[in-house]
Amino acid sequence: MKKYVFAIPIFFCFLACKSLPTGESRQAFGDFTITFGSCNKHDVRNRLWDDVLAANPDVWIWGGDIVYADTSNPTEIAAMYSAQREVPGYKAVLEEVPVIGTWDDHDYGLNDGGVEFVSKEGSQQVFLDFLGLEENDPRRAREGVYASHEFIRPEGKIRVLVLDTRYFRTALTPAEEKGKRYQPGTYGEGTVLGNAQWSWLEGELRNSDADFNVIVSSIQVLSSQHGFETWGNFPHEVDRLEKTIVDSGAKGVIILSGDRHISEFSSSAVDGLSFPLIDFTSSGLTHVYSSYSGEPNRYRIGEVVSKKSFGVLEFDFSTKRVHFKIVGDHGEVLGELWQQY
Repeated sequence: MKKYVFAIPIFFCFLACKSLPTGESRQAFGDFTITFGSCNKHDVRNRLWDDVLAANPDVWIWGGDIVYADTSNPTEIAAMYSAQREVPGYKAVLEEVPVIGTWDDHDYGLNDGGVEFVSKEGSQQVFLDFLGLEENDPRRAREGVYASHEFIRPEGKIRVLVLDTRYFRTALTPAEEKGKRYQPGTYGEGTVLGNAQWSWLEGELRNSDADFNVIVSSIQVLSSQHGFETWGNFPHEVDRLEKTIVDSGAKGVIILSGDRHISEFSSSAVDGLSFPLIDFTSSGLTHVYSSYSGEPNRYRIGEVVSKKSFGVLEFDFSTKRVHFKIVGDHGEVLGELWQQY
């Protein structure tokens, strides 16, 4: 298994599914590989685990909805996590690849839930059990499952900042427009991350010397017009995140997200950043929005993928490029993006 990393800023290009830069083989690219995904039912066959291993990853990142519990009983959630750990394909991944990640609403325990969820403390502990954390891990004694992970290779360093968009998130604003569930609330009111997590994130980015900084959010950050859960329901929080990234001076910041049962690339030119801010959404692993017929996203690059898939990021430190791929069953590349940083 590979053990390496990379950084990048300046331009991007979306490529057709099978095209590659001249003279490069798909297998040869990259010094460090991240795989990630979300929206996984433990009792539905996941045909992608062998493809995850075939991508030769250095880490697997759960983007949330690892199981579909939707219960306030942590014991029931724990039983589903135990069943997930026994899924043969996932067991094979656990034996070969480090696993980190966050939760979303269905493994949190409450659909579209946030700060109001009464069983979040117990839910947090069984989630941390699922990740295999020691009893003295700091996340055992604090609110929220956010965490920082560093991967150091001779060629460079990657920092992965896993956010918790559930534990502190305040109430959503019901939509007035037919066909939508939520709409942006009053600017300046409400929060996605809460004060403590915001302070932590600002410090992590400000003090990072990593070549790439990957932020994992269970819900989308950039896409905000679909009327479901998104950071865009708290527009001031999006502005704060972008300002935090700019002010920190952190290199090669990338956002990974899930939740939507579709996969897509979103990209935004942020004042003060020398590279576009990319939000790579990968969802879902066992079930998708198969009847998808279109929705607006002013930041979208390329086409929406509504097939079961997972995300791959291949980092090359010497050329300072990242290859983003949406990968389906049998390793089919359903969408890809190259970004120079």
